[in-house]
Amino acid sequence: MENKDKEKNIVNLQIPCYEKNSHRYNILSPKKITQSLHLPMNFGITGNPGIYVDIASGEPLFSSIDQFKSGTGWPSYTQPLKQKNIIEKEQRGLFGSSTEVRSMHGDSHLDHLFTDGPKPTGLRYCINSAALRFIPVKDLQKEGYGQYLTLFDQK
Repeated sequence: MENKDKEKNIVNLQIPCYEKNSHRYNILSPKKITQSLHLPMNFGITGNPGIYVDIASGEPLFSSIDQFKSGTGWPSYTQPLKQKNIIEKEQRGLFGSSTEVRSMHGDSHLDHLFTDGPKPTGLRYCINSAALRFIPVKDLQKEGYGQYLTLFDQK
């Protein structure tokens, strides 16, 4: 069942319901993630306007507007599209600490957050492109993400 078919009507507002889709989630098996590490990670940097959603749940995570080339080979963003769709977990280990980034509804491991990004946030959300699906602006309405079209009206 697609996201546009699964909506909750709360006080006459249509709110999308995002949840882990087992078919899509299986794409992110440990073996596939390991295999994806051997692919060029910059395939997620398209240069085209649009949004990036969690491949497992479909929840909107990042926008091409906030994407930048970090020189790491991984898609990088200065901020999430919707902060409420991101979980940041502090991890402590023998060699220091890091901040893991996960999707709220899909619970997908997206990768890590660093504090060496450009202005205005100084943040670098370094994300494994295998965990994302790109939706170009021209397909936002068709894919059920029409509310994000206004982000690109002035760009």
